[in-house]
Amino acid sequence: MPLYKTITLDNTTKVLIWKIEESIDELKNGIELTKSSLARFNSMKSELHQKGFLSIRHLLNKVGLQDADITYDEFGKPHLKKGFISITHSFQFTAIIISEDKIVGIDIEKKREKILKIAHKFTPIEEYRTIANTDALISKLTIVWGAKESLYKIYGKKNLLFLQHIYIEDFKFEDHKTTGEIRYKNECNTFNIEFLEFEDFICVYAY
Repeated sequence: MPLYKTITLDNTTKVLIWKIEESIDELKNGIELTKSSLARFNSMKSELHQKGFLSIRHLLNKVGLQDADITYDEFGKPHLKKGFISITHSFQFTAIIISEDKIVGIDIEKKREKILKIAHKFTPIEEYRTIANTDALISKLTIVWGAKESLYKIYGKKNLLFLQHIYIEDFKFEDHKTTGEIRYKNECNTFNIEFLEFEDFICVYAY
């Protein structure tokens, strides 16, 4: 089973990334789904989504959890009885971040040129006009999007707008980290953000 990467932030917080290379039957092996999860799985029309769903359950097993240990609230945010978790899926990669004591969010994105067309919807694009290299600009914007998505998952409710309510501090690629803020309803909360790049994908996580 291809556990692609494990990142240990500290004694209580881990990131696990899975690369999906198995068939549905192989991924079903060793996984026990609750009735609600099975119904959700069966309702998925895309085989890739089904594989992603099952691979997440294998990641849970890697940290001693099972499908039954996760519940979802009315906004679709996953919760544990003890600790915090966030989940992401993009094409052949899935990932979780789990922590005993930190609120966490995670996102994986494939680097794609179409982000150049939608960038103005989620970030002040003029901040990045100095980046002449198109590939570098795509990477930077993908990191910003992933960071904002991670913070959105942390907040976990509707009405939060990427452009107006979530701010990402500028960063250098080689630092692999930055900070972000959720500015909403007269409150400002700051989070650590880290990112890594692999196989044309970018994973960003916040805590």
